[in-house]
This record gives sequence, C-alpha cells and structure tokens, in this order.
Amino acid sequence: MSLLRRRVHAQELTAVAGRVTPAIRQSAPHVVWRFSDGKAGHDSQSQGLVAALQRCMVIDSYDIAVAGSAATDWLRGRFPAANLLPDPWLILGAGHATHLPLLAARRARGGRSLVLMTPDLPKRWFDLCVVPDHDCPQPASNVLLTRGSLNCMQAIPRATTMADMRRGLLMIGGPSRHYRWDHDQVIEQLAAVIRYSPVQHWILTTSRRTPPGFAERVRDRLFKRNLKLTLYSWRDTPDPWLAQQLQRVCCTWVTEDSVSMMYEALTAAVPVGLISVPPRRRDRIVRGVDALVASGNVMRFSNWCRGKPLPCPAEVFDEANRVAVHICQRWGRT
Repeated sequence: MSLLRRRVHAQELTAVAGRVTPAIRQSAPHVVWRFSDGKAGHDSQSQGLVAALQRCMVIDSYDIAVAGSAATDWLRGRFPAANLLPDPWLILGAGHATHLPLLAARRARGGRSLVLMTPDLPKRWFDLCVVPDHDCPQPASNVLLTRGSLNCMQAIPRATTMADMRRGLLMIGGPSRHYRWDHDQVIEQLAAVIRYSPVQHWILTTSRRTPPGFAERVRDRLFKRNLKLTLYSWRDTPDPWLAQQLQRVCCTWVTEDSVSMMYEALTAAVPVGLISVPPRRRDRIVRGVDALVASGNVMRFSNWCRGKPLPCPAEVFDEANRVAVHICQRWGRT
C-alpha cells in the first residue's frame, strides 16, 4: 500500500449549513487514515469528508491505497502496510475494496472505523456507516443517513460577473446498472437546451462512463455549427476543475444517470436540470432521483420544455460538513 501524509488544520470557527460551529479544541492532532481504491467517485466522497473534518478540528491525515492482502491481515490481526504510521483515531473509506482493509487496520491498531455508502459486510462490524437515504437501511445506532453521497463541493458565493451569469455546464454520464443510454436522445435534449436557453456559452464535460464516440457525435452534430459549446474530456479535467466550474456558472444540466454529479451541483447550490435517460427498472436509485424532482430540487427536461425555469435547490445540501460535525461531537474528544 502507498501512503501519503497530509496535515490539516481547523479554523477557530467553521460555517456549517448556514451556522457557525466552534472547532474542537485539542492538544494534539487526531490521526485519520483514509483508504482509497483509486476510483474517482469514491475518493471524492472520502476526500470530501476529510476536508470537512479539517473545518472542525486539527487532524493528521494519511492516504492509504488498498492492496489484496487485507483478508490475511485481518485474520492474523496485523496491518504491516501502516507500520510507520501513528495509531489512528479514525479509519475511513468508500468502496467495497476498502472494507476489509478498514477492519484489518482497526483490529491491528485500534481507532474508529467508518464506511461511506452501504457496505457489503454486516454494518455492525463498523463503528459508523454513512449511508445515502435512498438505500433505505434499517435504523441502527451506527447508521447515519445522508441526502445522497458526500462530495468535495461547498456552497460558497459564486462569481457574479455578466460573463459568468451567461455560462452553463453540461455534465454527461453514461450507461449504468440503473440506466440505459441512447446517444440520439441525449444529444437531441442537449441541442434544445443549447438552442433555447438564454445561456450564452456552454461547457460540456464527459465522465468515465461516457460511451466511446459520444463526444465525437456531439462535435459532429452540435459543435461545428454552434460556437456556444466547448467540449472537455474527463481525462482533461483534474480534481479542482469541476469545483471551479460550478463556482462560475449560472446553471448546470446533468444526465439523469449521474447521481453523484447531481449531488455535487446541488451541494454547490447551482440550479440543476436533468437530461432524461431511460431507467432499466424502478430501483432505489431511480426512486431517489424521482424524489429529488418531486421535492423541487431539480427539474427534468420535459418540465423545462413547458416553459418552467430551472429552480434553485429548494434545500441546503451540506452533507459532508454535517457528517463531520456528527463525528466531532461523537468522538472528537477521545
């Protein structure tokens, strides 16, 4: 496993969900081990929580890439990959590949274990499970529900220049276990948004799930005759890119399959429109998106076509900070 150390300092006061929360006073930093499976979506969740903990208290954070020997380490009660690290106060990770390493590390070195999203192992094995509410888990003292998945975004004041108020962002996902994909259907909706929206310039970005050739189709059908559109591949968008764009746009449109992107935009307090893609079945993810539409936080393309403006988020989405405050209040003085 590879290790990366980061010292993170808290401010004396932290703004959380519109209120000021005192940072935890402590004599020494709390040590956090963040396990990573290398998947960008999982890293965004765990990094978002570490950043939120930073706003509550002083921590020493170490990033640990997961390896394949976790089951053996757990059975033997050892965790040699972190022999040179100080004992952890908190061990956290997102993604199934991090679960056994979390347990092995806790058994060998102590600390509290925290998983993001529903684990495939029994929840009672972990000290805290931070689970999206659309998973509908059974209530338990070690289960904390969130509105969607955590992320690194913050609802901070965005630029208000005329140029930025005329800029929009298009975020494209791809087929998944929950949604099918139709190139033509997606591009037709994008064309209508670009043509009929008052936005003067659009930025379109793809994701790892976007099918090969999609950007080329967009370029052939829209880009050549429309100077309002700039295309970016996900390969050309480093970690801070999306946060920077969300601070500079007046609205965003997201393909309906891209639930994590949806919550990133909502956390940044940007109006969100949904480009419709056909669901495979009426599962928990699809029902969760339906609930966001029903609550007025996002709007589907079909409703926008009837002349309704994109709504600002009807609620505050500040889940990483809320979870961090919960952790600090629960374990911050131990």
